[in-house]
Amino acid sequence: MHPTPAPEAFALERLVRDVADVLYAEPAEVLVDESLLDQGLDSIRLMTLVERWRAEGARISFVDLAERPTLRAWAEILSPAV
Repeated sequence: MHPTPAPEAFALERLVRDVADVLYAEPAEVLVDESLLDQGLDSIRLMTLVERWRAEGARISFVDLAERPTLRAWAEILSPAV
């Protein structure tokens, strides 16, 4: 059983930093409402993020994120239900 991540664990700002990291970009260059696929995210980098976040307790799959490839959508998917 995975621990439940803290509500702020996957805040939008953190997701921006993580995506920027795998894209070798500055966080300011990553657009939260634009498709990450159009910004250079490929399946290998996406899987890297999924595995990193799963290790921290996120209950997500590759498909969850690939179907809605914007950071704003990911923040909704990764935020725990309140």
